[in-house]
Amino acid sequence: MKLGDKIATREAYGKSLVELGENNDFVVLDADLAEATKTVYFKKAFPDRFIDCGIAEGNMVGVAAGLAAAGKTVFASSFAMFAAGRAFEQIRNSVAYPHLNVKIAATHAGITVGEDGATHQCNEDIALMRTLPGMVVINPSDAVEARAALKYALENDGPCYLRFGRYAVPVVHDPDTFTFEVGKGEVLRDGTDVTIVATGLMVSMALEAAETLAAEGISARVINIATIKPLDTELLTKAAQETGAVVTAEEHSVIGGLGSAVAEALSETCPVPVLRVGVMDTFGRSGKVPPLLEMYGLTPAAIVAKAKAAVAAKR
Repeated sequence: MKLGDKIATREAYGKSLVELGENNDFVVLDADLAEATKTVYFKKAFPDRFIDCGIAEGNMVGVAAGLAAAGKTVFASSFAMFAAGRAFEQIRNSVAYPHLNVKIAATHAGITVGEDGATHQCNEDIALMRTLPGMVVINPSDAVEARAALKYALENDGPCYLRFGRYAVPVVHDPDTFTFEVGKGEVLRDGTDVTIVATGLMVSMALEAAETLAAEGISARVINIATIKPLDTELLTKAAQETGAVVTAEEHSVIGGLGSAVAEALSETCPVPVLRVGVMDTFGRSGKVPPLLEMYGLTPAAIVAKAKAAVAAKR
């Protein structure tokens, strides 16, 4: 599969808000980070439907809950560390518990926040959000999927966590043919020896890894899991049955994220070797993105190594 131009999913989020806002009356909230989250585009286009809540994320979620209770669809944005972390209690009790129509649109997730360092590099948000009953958790792989996920969130009632990144990533999907279905994974490449299950920016790396493995005689199936919750257990079980080994890849802690979700599901439906690529129970650090990805093992080479180990483990 040929990869396209690199676009940050936060950029797609901001521009898609404006596009979708033309024919919808949703409200966008931000916590004094509109330039970074790219909600500034919506602010300029629809100032009457944009509220800057200041550096008070918990209060922002409370405002979002109030607007949703009054019948509005609301997108509340901040960095993932502050949206999912600082405001967790308000999301739990004011949004998830009453099942309100609030969409938490979190940008700057993962290690690729870069120079902002460990305090801003949220590698725990998927784990936090998938514990909440009724919360849909979506982590798009590229700009095309980000727009489609945003459209889904707009058109469907209930709480949703949307995870976007700062770092520009290759476009994997054709915008003219791609369709998004929540709770469904997507086979991007078929294979028979091992399945690589990836999410977010690791999807393009998984495709690169599959090319390398193919050159070495290992046939790797690549599955894009954008919807972490609800998880496509049926597709994952079928892949595990047919390939006998699984590798997960995510820009998130291996604890509680995609790797945990896949291992939990397959332990019940089709136990096979499951090896995880992700942040290994450690905090991030400040630095340029490419060296950070190398440092934390978020690379095609790391996926290749785990795939080979998974294949060996099933023998």
